[in-house]
Amino acid sequence: MGKGEESIPDEEWERFLREAEAGTQGAPEEPSARARMVARQLREEAGRPEPWRSQPPARRQGGKGWYAVGLLVVAALLVVALDPGRVAGWFGGGGGESAPLAAESKRPDQPPPTEGTAQLPSLEEPFNGSPAGQWGDGTAGIGLPEPRATGWMSKGQVGQALEKSRDFLAASSLDPGVLRGERPRKAIALINPHQEDVQDYLATAFGAPSRENDPLLLFSRFEKTKTRLVGDVVKTRGRITYREGKRGAVEVTTDVTFVYPVVRAPAGSNEVTRTIVRREVVMSWDDPAKVVVEPDTFSLVSYKVDTTNGGCDTFTGYFTPTFSAERAASRPGDGPEVDPYDRSTSMETRMREAGDAGCGTATRS
Repeated sequence: MGKGEESIPDEEWERFLREAEAGTQGAPEEPSARARMVARQLREEAGRPEPWRSQPPARRQGGKGWYAVGLLVVAALLVVALDPGRVAGWFGGGGGESAPLAAESKRPDQPPPTEGTAQLPSLEEPFNGSPAGQWGDGTAGIGLPEPRATGWMSKGQVGQALEKSRDFLAASSLDPGVLRGERPRKAIALINPHQEDVQDYLATAFGAPSRENDPLLLFSRFEKTKTRLVGDVVKTRGRITYREGKRGAVEVTTDVTFVYPVVRAPAGSNEVTRTIVRREVVMSWDDPAKVVVEPDTFSLVSYKVDTTNGGCDTFTGYFTPTFSAERAASRPGDGPEVDPYDRSTSMETRMREAGDAGCGTATRS
């Protein structure tokens, strides 16, 4: 867990520890997570984004002889050895046929390239023109680290906590029923029921969504009467990390980008657009000897979301993507331009740079 909005104030933990040591009835409960939730939305600018596919190799014309061919072969072998991912991007157009990238094990140092032939998404190839064409399907795109004994947990327990953390992502952001707007019961069941402020948020968010109680902070939902997903594949890219947290807890941080291709709900709709959601969720798998917690549940430490083409300042409890007609008639956002596929910037930095600028503009979708 990083600094800034992700961290819990030292004074709160000091008070938390004093109450625990004082022997109050029952174990102490987890501190509030609600003050550390952050949301940001991006809208697409009319006439943008510029569709693209992965950069193809330059076509060389003619040759000077066999020695030139030999040099090119050697150079190609070096490129394969040093950067196999780039070679994979040369072949396949950035749609569903591209070779998948290896799981993300650390933050990349730059965004995906934008050069290439423009391709629009279609019902047959909903990820055309998007780097997500090379991302994993569902949980396959979410990298898990090797477990090791940490805090109060053994190596095996840490492994189970990591898997359950990924289960939460699947239940909250990939479950077909939840994506159709159903209540995310499986995901909610993994959250510590004794974390009162979070339970209050969950009780309010689905019936009376608002800026403060927005279910989209944690869950991906579309209103099935207005929007439906194209196919059954959601592309993902991200990673899960962990460290020892407060009072020996295992603190797990998930940072994942989800790409949802959608069309309008009426039958026969064929214009495909995409909603892109990047979420960072920090979970604390607490020691039950020190914190009131039910088995196989975690306490929320913080959660952030950055949304592209999911609605801007619309708090309906559902993503509300726009299509070409709406985009042409809308004004650009007053916030900065952001590449929603750029994972080289931390969520903390992205939120800080956005500040209170309001809705930004996505450079591509």
